[in-house]
Amino acid sequence: MRILAFEALRAVDERDAYANLVLPPLLRKARESAEAGSGPRFDSRDAALATELVYGTLRHQGTYDAIIAECVDRPLREVDPPVLDVLSLGAHQLLGTRIPTHAAVSASVELARVVLGDGRAKFVNAVLRKIATHDLDGWLERVAPPYDEDPEEHLGVRHSHPRWVVSALWDALGGGSAGVEELLAADNERPEVTLVARPGRSTPAELLDAVGGQAAVPGRWSPYAVRLTEGGEPGALEAVRDGRAGVQDEGSQLVAVALANAPLEGDDRRWLDGCAGPGGKAALLGALAAERGASLLAAEKQPHRARLVARALAGNPGPYQVIAADGTRPPWRPESFDRVLVDVPCTGLGALRRRPEARWRRRPEDLEGFAPLQRGLLREALAAARIGGVVGYATCSPHPAETRAVVEDVLKGRGGAAVSAEWIDARPLLAGVPELGDGPDVQLWPHRHGTDAMYLALLRRTG
Repeated sequence: MRILAFEALRAVDERDAYANLVLPPLLRKARESAEAGSGPRFDSRDAALATELVYGTLRHQGTYDAIIAECVDRPLREVDPPVLDVLSLGAHQLLGTRIPTHAAVSASVELARVVLGDGRAKFVNAVLRKIATHDLDGWLERVAPPYDEDPEEHLGVRHSHPRWVVSALWDALGGGSAGVEELLAADNERPEVTLVARPGRSTPAELLDAVGGQAAVPGRWSPYAVRLTEGGEPGALEAVRDGRAGVQDEGSQLVAVALANAPLEGDDRRWLDGCAGPGGKAALLGALAAERGASLLAAEKQPHRARLVARALAGNPGPYQVIAADGTRPPWRPESFDRVLVDVPCTGLGALRRRPEARWRRRPEDLEGFAPLQRGLLREALAAARIGGVVGYATCSPHPAETRAVVEDVLKGRGGAAVSAEWIDARPLLAGVPELGDGPDVQLWPHRHGTDAMYLALLRRTG
């Protein structure tokens, strides 16, 4: 398991891969080798341990880096990355799991011996024995500055977030102290797997029956959601294999449902998903559109992501089309659609639970890099809607520069022609969801709603 976890961390570091993409094939290969008799035993407990080692290490990387830096005799940047990965894996076993100290150290040293050689294994042994002299709370007292002296750095070290992300999330919450520590802690919790029963094709009751027992419960907010409380493999469910259901965060589901339920006068026959990859929202929108006799056009700029959208929509009972197209230079005519969704590319700061490595890859300047694209996509989405049509602007980030600032700039004509549109209060369309703020837009939060930090603004084209 530890070699498998090491291989996943190396892929994340060397190739900027995402753990949620590289780990499943490694687990599958290990399982198949065990079944074929060509590899060591590998069962569900082994898979669970490997998953915990990878994600736990990535989520707490900043904290472990600060601790390891106290235990080595050189700047951390001078430690070879493969050695640092082994040390981080060992630190997580010592400080973040219930693995006994002697087992965590010996297993990590053996891993170092296999993947790094005897000399580096001795170095790993010496460092991990130093780490083992304190528990996590003891180390945090030593390496995190006092809150009163530097609250952002204190929270960043304690909760393993870059300082600028702590500052950005703090601002997004309104600048007060309430909630920021709960949010940072929620980013480090393992998110539940959430399924969506695509309406007209499956039901939550079917999914609950298929999972059985206490392993699944209905979603908190979405009428189509089922939460897997004990993890498991969604791909083992027939409805998921058939495309009648899928894996989709409940916040993502709410965005699609709110757009579909927004009040609309006149025709309601033509829907557009202008940034459809990888296809979760498009599949739900397609199912909702089919129930009303409407058609969906799903557009995605990247051809490989457009293929994922086509796969997600395969079997949809209503009319739909998937195209590879750039939403900032659209091939469709203006004023062609009744409902339009653009879930724009962003920093992804709202999904750090699922992609913990993203917090270390993003930089403050990335906000400026996404800004022209986000505004361009929203401007063209409004142009694509007919007069009286509804547009949903969504993003998986709570940063104000990616949320309300984008909408206000487009409506006021900053950086382009002004667009005639009015806000729709999105809060009533998320029935039963608490703590949605003053509106008219909506920001969801992991620590308040148990979802990714999705943002949604609904607009009606007026001219």
